[in-house]
Amino acid sequence: MGGTPVVAAPGEEIQQAVLNHLQRLAISLGAPVRATIHDDCAGCVVPLEVSADGSSRVTGEPVRVDAAPVPRPGSVPPGTARTPTGQFGPAPVMTEPGTDTPAPVTSGWPEPAAPATAVPSESASSVTTVSSDAAPPHTAVPPEPVAASAAVGAPEPAASAAVPSAAVAPLAVVPPEVTATVSTAAPTPTPPRGFDAVAEEVLGDGPLTETAEGAELLTEPLSRINEDVRAGRIDAAAERADRTLTEASAVLGEHHAEVLHLRELRAYIAYLADDPVHAFRLSLDLARSRRRARDGEAAYGNVLSAATAWRAVRDPEEGLRLGRDLIELWTDLTAEPGPAADDPRPLESARARMVRLTDRAARAAAQA
Repeated sequence: MGGTPVVAAPGEEIQQAVLNHLQRLAISLGAPVRATIHDDCAGCVVPLEVSADGSSRVTGEPVRVDAAPVPRPGSVPPGTARTPTGQFGPAPVMTEPGTDTPAPVTSGWPEPAAPATAVPSESASSVTTVSSDAAPPHTAVPPEPVAASAAVGAPEPAASAAVPSAAVAPLAVVPPEVTATVSTAAPTPTPPRGFDAVAEEVLGDGPLTETAEGAELLTEPLSRINEDVRAGRIDAAAERADRTLTEASAVLGEHHAEVLHLRELRAYIAYLADDPVHAFRLSLDLARSRRRARDGEAAYGNVLSAATAWRAVRDPEEGLRLGRDLIELWTDLTAEPGPAADDPRPLESARARMVRLTDRAARAAAQA
């Protein structure tokens, strides 16, 4: 990818390895990264955008790539033995009788969101979205839930097929005043949270500390740590952050705001150093501390950091162990007033990943 080889670890899907690589690029740049993925397994090209918080979205329609032509058996003289060569392409496109509509292109990448053109009825079905392990992006107004399609990957019916009148309810008439209110409402900006917020601090030029005593003690070492991170000297940044954290804890106390802020930075550096388990534990401990201090906003940010690190854990058994602790604390936060309760979709995505990890662990145990 861009001249850098990306290799999936044992037990890790190649799509997840590519998403993790793109997320690390987004974190280092402090901005979403766009890429064009040539997926040979699915036989398509997917334009993709990955943000620093791990969320991803498709920026256009996947384009099917034609498979290389396979020589017909008739081209080989009778009686000549030949060894098959080349690679098998994707399965042929099948259509229903009476229609020329090909089967939709599917891949392991997130599907593009459908444009909002009308308000569907409750009985209407929609195309099932294939989501990645990355957390979904935050939006101001979450979409209304719709029913999943009855069979994933099934061919679409012909446009001329008759549909029973009782299957689809008529569209509701939206009053003009409601339409005007929806179309003119300004979206509420979502503040950066988790590792995304830490990356903005590292790459930005804002204040490095939160208190006067912190500015006197920590301005110089924090400047050097951030410089090491920006220059890609992650090991040096980790060593300097550990020394600074020890000194600050001795002077200010373990629960001081500056010390907690330093621990967030240390967790982010561990994530950049490809040590997701350490980053996860640091972030989850911070979330527990801040929840006890009744700081729901900061606790939720640390939970999101822990979730980002958790998605990078490759071993399914360890992912299940860490995931149980994460979801237990996350569920407690959603029961309290705060941002975690306002948007339950990231928690639902984490629970869905637990199901996938359970399946992967079962397959690994069966093969052992």
